[in-house]
Amino acid sequence: MLDWRYAAPDTPRSPAPNARHGPWRPGSLRWPVVCAAVLVASCQPAGVLDPQGPIASAERLLLFNSTAIMLVVVVPVVLATLGFAWWYRSSNPRASHDWDQAYEGRIEFVTWSIPALIVILLGGVIWIGSHQLDPRAPIPADAKPLRVDVVALDWKWLFIYPDQGIAAVNQLVVPVGTPVHFRLTSATVMNSFFVPQLGGQIYAMGGMTTHLNLLAAEPGEYPGFSANFSGDGFSDMRFIAKAVPAGDFDGWVAQARGTGSALDDGAYTELAKPSKAVPPTTYRSVEPKLFERIIDETTAGPEKPARAAWCPPTQQAGG
Repeated sequence: MLDWRYAAPDTPRSPAPNARHGPWRPGSLRWPVVCAAVLVASCQPAGVLDPQGPIASAERLLLFNSTAIMLVVVVPVVLATLGFAWWYRSSNPRASHDWDQAYEGRIEFVTWSIPALIVILLGGVIWIGSHQLDPRAPIPADAKPLRVDVVALDWKWLFIYPDQGIAAVNQLVVPVGTPVHFRLTSATVMNSFFVPQLGGQIYAMGGMTTHLNLLAAEPGEYPGFSANFSGDGFSDMRFIAKAVPAGDFDGWVAQARGTGSALDDGAYTELAKPSKAVPPTTYRSVEPKLFERIIDETTAGPEKPARAAWCPPTQQAGG
């Protein structure tokens, strides 16, 4: 019998490795280059990984901590999978295979206790971090908080500054280092308000009021948008949150008061009509209690006469 370890003299030799696999082609690097380009493009400083305020920084830390805790399990499992696959390959004569099934309590204890501990630790970190990042919690600062009422329309954002008596569409200007207290609602379908670099994605719903506190630590322009699909013009529901020094903010308020039109009943009725890609606009004055009237009208529904004289809703017992 011919021993397979010794080839016969007239046995043709296999071709060289390079000849077997063919010549190298430049196209083989196409996909690695494309994947690398996508990863590099996704790291541009304009999202949650580039925080510009204390809330966004705390959210990034929570994201990093959660990822690190999960990697404690993921990395060893991936390495063990590759190690087992390499050691127990068919060409390794040193790897012994025992096909007799047997129960091993110690292995079961390890395989179940480690994931359980990870879930408990991860849940605790997220629970504590989420309560610390309560959107209603005020942000400690020396400056007095700035109040801004936000109304989601089809398909634009209305920002009302009740203390300054002005309003803006698709333009949010705030002073640096000043806490901003947002009240949010929707005059149409549910929407989602999100400024990634400042933190805090929160929903705006018709007939309801949600609260959010943010602070811009550095001057700059930070993109904001709607993170919830709301119809044809959803992709155009974008705005720029401008963080400026306090003096520049006062100048912007004075400029808005001296230009533009008034946001009265007629102007709001026209503004509330569906429209797409609305350019930034300011209003020199705002009808008093407009935010409350919008909530009242949204709650009442179409049966209520449009733009009727507004009065505060009756407080029900237990409310």
